[in-house]
Amino acid sequence: MERRNFLRNITTGSLALSGFTGTILTSGSNGALSNAKQFRLKYAPGLGMFKEHAGDDPVDQIRFIHDQGFRAVFDNGLMNKEPAMQEKIAGELARRGMDLGPFVLYADFSVMSMVTRDPEMMDMLKKKMKEGLEVQKRTNAKTALVVPGRYDQRLAWDYQTANVIDSMRMCCDIVGTSGLVLVMEPLNALANHPGLFLTTIPQAFMICKAVNHSSCRIVNDLYHQQITEGNLIPNIDLAWDYIAAFHIGDNPGRREPTTGEINYLNVFRHIHSKEYEGVLCMEHGKSKTGKEGERAVIEAYRKVDAFSV
Repeated sequence: MERRNFLRNITTGSLALSGFTGTILTSGSNGALSNAKQFRLKYAPGLGMFKEHAGDDPVDQIRFIHDQGFRAVFDNGLMNKEPAMQEKIAGELARRGMDLGPFVLYADFSVMSMVTRDPEMMDMLKKKMKEGLEVQKRTNAKTALVVPGRYDQRLAWDYQTANVIDSMRMCCDIVGTSGLVLVMEPLNALANHPGLFLTTIPQAFMICKAVNHSSCRIVNDLYHQQITEGNLIPNIDLAWDYIAAFHIGDNPGRREPTTGEINYLNVFRHIHSKEYEGVLCMEHGKSKTGKEGERAVIEAYRKVDAFSV
């Protein structure tokens, strides 16, 4: 037996005994590492989703995620990480040719922020945008998520809408020269976030049209929109020009695809047919615990990525 085959067999046997069922990396004829078949779309696991297999180090997690065939990651808490860690994450993604999904730049669900003309709120938003630009410089992030906050029960809805438009235009003017795109996220008010201003894709589309800025776009969270309005594929088409990212989660339960009522096989087939090159953040929990749950997530994405083209 050749030495390299002997070593590979020893490694495979050892990993099997340890219970590891992930991809075994081997050297090809050109010396490059082979990995699991890449997914058709850029599904992006959140950092921490595969800690049972990859451990606590975000860099190790990125390596594991890449080895399973994923081409992107996202991290809602990226802004809260130390600058040195942000740079390490960006460096590992660059080495592996992977994309970074939207990080949360501003999302305070407890206050009325963009719906008002409060000078303190405007100053806060300006400060946040500048902080987001620093994160972009360290990570080369292309998109950052914003939520307009709660609605004002004492102010007419149209005035609030006008205020959100002005607030978003101000924020986009700050980040626009850098190329950073702000993606507004409509969230459901029925199951998770009662009291928020932005809830539907048509509403977000209208605001983007009014802001009229290249940095003003939408993240379409399919879990939230299934609860709020359904009609997922038609709304994807109608708002397509302003959708810069997706969030994924099945309903009910907000777990991996195939655990709920959304036909993600058809939804992903449709998105793929539109030649979408952006990120789809896997912003959901797992239907099972431990390593079994992590493997179930990967298997679910293999099922819904197996659409015909």
